[in-house]
Amino acid sequence: MSKVSKPTTYTSTASKEKKTLPLAPLFTKDNYLWMIIGGVIIAIGLFLMSGGKNQDPAVFDTNVVYSFTRITVAPILIVGGLIVEIFAIFKKQKAVE
Repeated sequence: MSKVSKPTTYTSTASKEKKTLPLAPLFTKDNYLWMIIGGVIIAIGLFLMSGGKNQDPAVFDTNVVYSFTRITVAPILIVGGLIVEIFAIFKKQKAVE
């Protein structure tokens, strides 16, 4: 059987007061604005990728399925939206003077 030891606590003799500093928010209003813009761009890309429908469901129309919008524009918009999201996350706050 092993003994469970009590956790050791350390106290500073120099200062008995605990000082807490207020933390700055992780994201600012500007960061959230850029995140919303990136999300809208991604949503537009997904909407364009879904595309339209064939007139006759029994016929496979390659012009509708493999259209320029679905194959080229939509993926570019989605990747662009993801880049905007990365920018929004890493954007630093402006220095307060």
